[in-house]
Amino acid sequence: MLKIVIAGGFGAGKTTAVGAVSEITPLSTEEYLTEASADVDSLAGIEAKETTTVAFDFGRLSLPDAPMPLELFLFGTPGQDRFVDLWYDLSRGAVGAVVLVDTRRLESSFTPVSFFEDIGLPFVVAVNQFVHRYHPEQVRAALELPAAVPVVTCDARETNHVAGVLLALVDHAVNSAATTNRAGHAPSTTLQDA
Repeated sequence: MLKIVIAGGFGAGKTTAVGAVSEITPLSTEEYLTEASADVDSLAGIEAKETTTVAFDFGRLSLPDAPMPLELFLFGTPGQDRFVDLWYDLSRGAVGAVVLVDTRRLESSFTPVSFFEDIGLPFVVAVNQFVHRYHPEQVRAALELPAAVPVVTCDARETNHVAGVLLALVDHAVNSAATTNRAGHAPSTTLQDA
């Protein structure tokens, strides 16, 4: 069993991604946007958005046919910067994270990228291409990502796309742990059995 965090900016598609792959009805803490948040939750580029995650989304995905059978527990974060303190709790014990990027609002991706860099959690960047299409290397350059961070594309509405991103993350996390171990650092307790 592996815990994975799905983060990204406000409106990037995190709830949609969890729902697309979860084999259970996802636990969702979506609430309607109100006038009270109008000054802090800009809807520029996502004007049709009516709800937002206020705690987390939870889903589960079993991959019995993977090279090693896996059960993934998925935790989607709220996207607004004011919830960063909650991201620490959601990231505790996680094998890695997916930073879902909406290129209409690329600036909202800097906070989650910086967050996972700062706490040292392996992550991949998944460019949600349901609206705009950019080459992954364009997004890498815009976010100033190191070459070691995988950048992939997906449609957060498509089960196979999201499952592919999760497998890319697990592969990256395992490889990151192996590299860290070879460099003489203590082994990751999260990945010892992965």
